[in-house]
Amino acid sequence: MTDALVLNVAELTRRPATRKAYELVVPAEGLALGGPTGDGARVEDGTPVVVDVVVESLSDGLTVNGEVRTGWQGTCRRCLGPASGELVAEVSELYQVHPTSEDAFTFDGEQLDLGPMVRELVLMELPSAPLCRSDCAGICARCGADRNLVPCECQPDPVDPRWAGLEALREQLESEP
Repeated sequence: MTDALVLNVAELTRRPATRKAYELVVPAEGLALGGPTGDGARVEDGTPVVVDVVVESLSDGLTVNGEVRTGWQGTCRRCLGPASGELVAEVSELYQVHPTSEDAFTFDGEQLDLGPMVRELVLMELPSAPLCRSDCAGICARCGADRNLVPCECQPDPVDPRWAGLEALREQLESEP
């Protein structure tokens, strides 16, 4: 990310059980998921990423709690139209000079770089299969019509007779109150 996510925490580390709130806004840079076509979810470069955290000192390190917020964009996996949304990631991390846990981030005791943590959280929270809306009907596999915009007149594929027993069971379960 940027140097704006590097915090001077020397005073906090000298006084255990003290805390300080930070609200930082930094531009996104290189935050995207997806394959070679680039159609996965992404945070456009320059999009504001809001880091709202409280840093608390412990005897053996620091805890960082709060949230990271930003907007994302992508391509809907069902209809191939544009998809977007708001990403909110909860932050609850431990920073130690000499990590005693494999989940702890390291820091030098004076400066706390939140950049790697923020990047990891945003990438983990981006949707792996974006949708333009939760009830997106998608594209017809036969005629290619966007079923969100026009009704499709295609007939469904005939049911394989080997599945008839399961279909009857499904209908029976659906008809029960």
